[in-house]
Order: sequence, then C-alpha cells, then structure tokens
Amino acid sequence: MSSDEPQIVRAAVVQAAPVAFDRDATLDKAAELVRQAAAGGAELVVLPEAFVSAYPRGITFGATVGSRSPEGRRWYRRYWESSVDVPGPATERLGGIARKHGIHLVIGVIERGRGTLYCTALMFSADGELLGKHRKLMPTGAERLVWGFGDGSTMPVVDTSLGRLGAVICWENYMPLMRMHMYSQGVQLYCAPTADPRESWVASMRHVAAEGRCFVLSANQFTRRSDYPDDYPLDVPADEVLSPGNSLIASPLGELIAGPSTGAETVLHAELDLGAISEGKFDFDVAGHYARPDVFRLTVDTRPQEPVEQNDLHSGAGSGTSAAPSLRDRFLT
Repeated sequence: MSSDEPQIVRAAVVQAAPVAFDRDATLDKAAELVRQAAAGGAELVVLPEAFVSAYPRGITFGATVGSRSPEGRRWYRRYWESSVDVPGPATERLGGIARKHGIHLVIGVIERGRGTLYCTALMFSADGELLGKHRKLMPTGAERLVWGFGDGSTMPVVDTSLGRLGAVICWENYMPLMRMHMYSQGVQLYCAPTADPRESWVASMRHVAAEGRCFVLSANQFTRRSDYPDDYPLDVPADEVLSPGNSLIASPLGELIAGPSTGAETVLHAELDLGAISEGKFDFDVAGHYARPDVFRLTVDTRPQEPVEQNDLHSGAGSGTSAAPSLRDRFLT
C-alpha cells in the first residue's frame, strides 16, 4: 500500500443571485461570497451559470417570429452593457478575488465577443491566473436568441494544484458526446454551473458523477423577482422565487456529499478525497477499460471556427495554413 498522503480538496459551491444587469455590483457580491467560502476553508469555489451579471429568466427581449421590438432591443443593450470582456477589467477583478483568498475559482459570466454574447464559464488559479474558459456549446431554447454558440476550442480540462478541472454548463450535461470528451481528458473536478432548478437535475448530476467517476460540483442561482431591476418586464410578485436552487456536490460513485439545497442563498462545503476517483475507476472507466474503441469512436474538432480566415500571401503562408492560436489569442476573439 502506498504511503502517500490522501489528496483532499476542500470545495465550496455557492448558491446565490447576482445583482442582475449590474456588473460592478455583482462583482462586489461575488467578492463577498468568495470571502465567505474561503473563510469556511474552501480551496475551490464554484459559482452559478450566468452569475455576472444575469440569467435573463422570463424575458422575451421583445422577440416573436419575424419581429423584434424597440423595447426588447433596449433590454438587450442593457444586457450587453452588464456583460464582460475576456480578458478585461472584470476578469482582472475576478482574478484578484481568487488571488486575495488563495482559491481556485469557477464562475459563470456573460461574455462579449465581437457583436455576440456567450454564456461562459471562467476558471482561475489560486494566484489569479485565468486558466481557461468554456463557452456554452448549445444554448437551450430561447437562450439562442441572446447567446451565441461556442465551439470546440474552448472545452479544456486544465491541470491545477488541486486536480484536473473542467466546466460543462447546464443542459450541455445532457450531451453524451460532450461528457465523453471531458472524461477522456481525465477530468477530476467536474464543475456544472447551471440555471436548471428542477429536482430531476439532482439525478442528472449524480449520474454524471457515477458515469465519469469524478466529483461533480453543480452551482445554481437562488433568485426572486426582487433580484432583478424594478422595471424588468416580468409581472410577478417581488418575493416570488424564480429559481429555488438545488445546488449540490456528488462523489465519483454518484453519492450526494453536499446538498441539494433549496429555498435560500447558501454556501455548500465538502472535502473531496481524490483517491476515491481511482477507487471508482476500478470497475468502471468509461474512457478507459470500459470503452470499446473497436465499436465506438468519438471525433472532436477542437479548432476555433472563425467566420473569416485571412491568408497573407506575402508572408509565405500561401498554403492557407497557420500556427494554432495561443490560449490568450483565443480569449481575445
């Protein structure tokens, strides 16, 4: 038996509402929530989908088939103005928050890229470095009206001092091929920021944990109508709960080790023994000994999908090929 000490990761999942459509106030709130999580001993803190600065629940943005209203365009403008550039001042602030408390941070943001908004998860190291980002591949239903589609270039699993860290957003977790891609990268700390508060989500997260033999950390918002601006076009009582939560942490055998929590803002804590991953893979490794590559194979295109490709014929690049862009260059798109 190995004499190595077990690797324990102290993790926290935050269930809370942003200050919707107010980026700076939301960043202030994120700083306080991370402080609370770190005070409880967390080394890894996960915040919900679209936390900076809104999941626009219930709004139509004035759109019907064949028509968009001026008021809806103005609301989209407000959404745009409360979103973040990656990299940019907001990511600098978030990196500073992670660095101040010495924690790894995963947080959902609405990212501006050219003229499009993306639902994105950002991953920061304990020294504040932006380790990677994931743009949601497939916005769900009416989300497609306001969010663009990510591509295969932002589906990383990153090495950290805590373990191999990745993020899959909300209903992407119902895409079996995407899950398989994450498992094949050896994800250990599988973060699932979401906006789905249904009880069935809990069963889904337990399934993912058992299937991937990884720890799953799912953070959802707890929101009331009063968390949105007074003039937000949603005619319900101020105290009506729009998202009750159901945040949780699950083990590599699919067991709940924190949560699910509903009905209030909260921070869930758990100690994760990464050795439980190898114990789980003893009898099931979906991307290893339990795979059947002679029968099934998955091909993943991780190249950035750009609408315009520039070939400089005067620089010797006449073949139309070029070096793959750096991670930072991809962030600047």
